[in-house]
Amino acid sequence: MVLDKVNNMSNNKQRPIGVFDSGVGGLTNVRALMERLPMENIVYFGDTARVPYGVKSRATIETFTAQIVEFLLQNDVKALVIACNTIAAVAGQKVRAMAGNMPVLDVITAGAEAALATTRTNHIGVMATSTTVNSNAYARAIHSRNPDVRVQSQACPLLVPLVEEGWLDHEVTRLTAREYLKPLLADDIDTLVLGCTHYPLLKPLLKAEAPGITLVDSALTTAEAAAQALAAADLLNSGNGSADYRFYVSDIPLRFRTIGERFLGRSMEQIEMVSLG
Repeated sequence: MVLDKVNNMSNNKQRPIGVFDSGVGGLTNVRALMERLPMENIVYFGDTARVPYGVKSRATIETFTAQIVEFLLQNDVKALVIACNTIAAVAGQKVRAMAGNMPVLDVITAGAEAALATTRTNHIGVMATSTTVNSNAYARAIHSRNPDVRVQSQACPLLVPLVEEGWLDHEVTRLTAREYLKPLLADDIDTLVLGCTHYPLLKPLLKAEAPGITLVDSALTTAEAAAQALAAADLLNSGNGSADYRFYVSDIPLRFRTIGERFLGRSMEQIEMVSLG
């Protein structure tokens, strides 16, 4: 009986972390998790057939999200990471309801907490997609913890296609970022949240354009939050010689592997297509 209990605990720890996104951007979160928790197995799902989520209704996003979470639960995950700002903003409660007692991490909560821990002047800027900005999710998350903080949000719709094009240090990207940064810098922020999973790839460019501003990479902060949550639940995998990474997508566009490997910083071995809904 005692041996069975020990074996079950060991098996629980070896179960994978489920990470999901509306497309490819969430791979920046997978990369951060690989670096922070190198012994953890990871299952990733990107809804590449139905991306972008940002232009869809709340009801549709909740339906798609429920289908993804159901798929990951069938893969026997031990924790869920919402690696999509739109899903976190619109359907975070839905995910937590489906997950039960399982740890659920999301980029908005982690980003908001990191920004509050970073700022010295209580002036925080947020760069995000239009949908995330319109949802006001970052400002709400920050103000729920400290109502005295000033939050200035800036929608940056042109940055995602530029990142996916691979123009990470291109003059067009630099000029575009400069325009988006103007109102944030004019507001005298000292901390800037990268509120989209694509934006961490632009950190060198943004640092050059906004010297003196501390960047908060929600991929890194979410990975740290995942490490703490797994440790608290006694679910950290400490006996894994070689971690297993599986990538599932709802469609495999021609450029998916190229873009995905750029986000991940390594080659993608196992990519499988699954149809949901």
